[in-house]
Amino acid sequence: MAKHKLILEDDYSFELIGICSSNADYRLTWGINKALAISLEKDKDLEIVVKKEAVHHYSFYSFYDEIEHIEYYLIKNISNHYRRLIPEKDQIDYFLMLKNNFTLEINDILTSLKGIDSILTAFVFNPDELKSKANLIF
Repeated sequence: MAKHKLILEDDYSFELIGICSSNADYRLTWGINKALAISLEKDKDLEIVVKKEAVHHYSFYSFYDEIEHIEYYLIKNISNHYRRLIPEKDQIDYFLMLKNNFTLEINDILTSLKGIDSILTAFVFNPDELKSKANLIF
């Protein structure tokens, strides 16, 4: 009997925007909600286990647009123990992730984000280029 091996690959088909902001997550969320006309809400923190010892908690907000079917996630890059979710992007304070975005232009979103007073700057990243991209799968 032939043996078959099932290989599962992680899905990194989402858009990722890095945000630099010195404001608290709730204040930044308020600005993003206002600028993008969405309603990000606080969810249970994202938990990452490191070496089966330490559990790091990252502030996590989400919103599902029922009309456009787009999922928005705002994730803080620094944990409660000051560990970075994506260490190779240590200049980034937050990540805004968009899943199933087939209707909105990412550059228009980026322009709206840069217009928020609490955001110093924002960048678009390709998740496939990040070494720690597995931390963004949840």
